[in-house]
Amino acid sequence: MERYGKNNRNENQHNINNEITTPVVRLIVEGKQARIVTLREAMDIAASCRMDLVEISPNATPPVCKVMDYQKHLYEMKKKQKEIKSKTAKVSVKEIRLGPNTDGHDFEFKVKHAIEFLKEGNKVKVDIFFKGRTIIYKDRGEEMLLDFAKECQEYGKPDQLPKLDGKRMVLILAPKKTTN
Repeated sequence: MERYGKNNRNENQHNINNEITTPVVRLIVEGKQARIVTLREAMDIAASCRMDLVEISPNATPPVCKVMDYQKHLYEMKKKQKEIKSKTAKVSVKEIRLGPNTDGHDFEFKVKHAIEFLKEGNKVKVDIFFKGRTIIYKDRGEEMLLDFAKECQEYGKPDQLPKLDGKRMVLILAPKKTTN
């Protein structure tokens, strides 16, 4: 029952029907005990069931073949892959910039934005840029970033503590996992 030619065969897929070359195989048929049979006998069993003979474990001795509907198997595999892909979280990093002399109102405003980003499941990168001589206030900058992390602690936790990198000090907050 040759339905799939070499041209239709996707790379890294299984050998099916006439593509199987070993003389003896371990045959698995749904609801029956696995047994060792000749390739011709396995092909006949698959044809009588109107299914495909699929080599699922070519490196075993003897290779393991299963009688199944190969198109249905491929469809179910694609469906599982799609489901797994849809469940993976897509995390992006939102950036918030502060200065070493940012006043209280602006600070609170930026904290509210960070909390919204964390609630959406995004990471937040908070950085303080030191222009010119403001680098002398790096202690104040570190304090401000620690206060920022403290304000957001209900929604996110520090992924990376404040770190001076050239003329900027960076804090990264990751969203806390919510249990639904």
